[in-house]
Amino acid sequence: MPERTCRIAIIGAGPAGMAAAVSAVEAGAENVLVIDDNPRPGGQIWRGETDDATAREWMQKFEPCGAALLGQTRIVAAPQPGVLLAENGAKTLTIRYEKLILATGASERFLPFPGWTRPNVMGAGGLQTLAKGGLPLEGKRVVVAGSGPLLLAVADEMWHMGARIKCIAEQAAPNAVMRLGLRLLGSPGKLAQAVQLKLRLFGVPYRMGWHPLQVDGADGTSGDDSDAPVASVTLTNGAAKRIQIPCDYLACAFHLTPRLELAHLLGCDTEWIERQCQRRTTVDAWQRSSVEGVYCAGESTGVGGVDAALIEGRIAGYAATGAQDRARPLLKQRDAWRRFADAMNETFAPRPELRMLPEPRTIICRCEDVRYEQVVAKESWRAAKLHTRHGMGACQGRICGGAAEFLFDWSARSSRPPVCPTRMKTLAERPSADQKGD
Repeated sequence: MPERTCRIAIIGAGPAGMAAAVSAVEAGAENVLVIDDNPRPGGQIWRGETDDATAREWMQKFEPCGAALLGQTRIVAAPQPGVLLAENGAKTLTIRYEKLILATGASERFLPFPGWTRPNVMGAGGLQTLAKGGLPLEGKRVVVAGSGPLLLAVADEMWHMGARIKCIAEQAAPNAVMRLGLRLLGSPGKLAQAVQLKLRLFGVPYRMGWHPLQVDGADGTSGDDSDAPVASVTLTNGAAKRIQIPCDYLACAFHLTPRLELAHLLGCDTEWIERQCQRRTTVDAWQRSSVEGVYCAGESTGVGGVDAALIEGRIAGYAATGAQDRARPLLKQRDAWRRFADAMNETFAPRPELRMLPEPRTIICRCEDVRYEQVVAKESWRAAKLHTRHGMGACQGRICGGAAEFLFDWSARSSRPPVCPTRMKTLAERPSADQKGD
């Protein structure tokens, strides 16, 4: 099996991973390897584009810094300390490292409601990705719903692609959103971005305190028992008010949640933050996790946005190289961004009443077609998996796990390989030391 040996391995080539690589090399580290499942650096937020000024700045720093980029590569398992098993196309690869920095980013949180599995109902970021890949949206009626700043960014991009944005529905309460807006006064850059977004979306209804209640299909049916595409979405403010909005697409995501699969696999400690409805890895001042030699930066330590990710990546890169003196001036700035991130996550945490959205026949696990009535009485994530196959499909709980954690107060943590769907050949070729006791 081919092997790559490096001093510092960085998982994720988004803002945190790029910043970590640049800082590590700047501090004198040699043989720095950045691994990402995309072909180009930038992560889900930048995707290799340079239209954004911050993205352009960091691309220009990263590309000549000397760190090697291993693109289109996915980490499958961690068979031994200091060893990762990866897939690069049809090839299996062993990666050996001295220090590891996890910059694995975040994914959208999906919460089930009647009709959420219908065609043309998709994640806000998912629709954005499809549109960038060529999905024609010109003239299409789009409703953007859920929670978090991603909604505005997606609506803005869809609008520029010619979509007719019928409504932006933010589930967070108006007073909570207003309080967060006041905090932007201390961050002129963030405030300017927010104002520019609102100006570009002038005239688009922005309903705070509203969320999806159900989707009706083109065949006139509601709920999840039909494959007819979405025809309209019913929004509610949680009280008596409801509105039905015709649409061709519903882009829906309830903020973001850290991607912790690899952190769990490596044994890193995590913590559940109740007020933020979010699980994140625990790190010290130098971004060190509870596992020796493993550092975490960016969204894996709590969703915080680009600025927080860049600062944490820089600190992790310096610290992993032993250059704490270079990292120390960044700590105060990091702590300020983390306080803002905590306020943002509390603002956009799903409201308790969203637990009442699923009906008995609402699909909870899309991969295995498991419905709410089948799992609501189960006492744990494990029990639901054993009795219903909930969370045992292709996504391995990445979609339904976060929902189950919110709906049922289950811990969906899993630390069993493979981290992602993989070939049997890859598992068969893993280092032999990992097969002891199998």
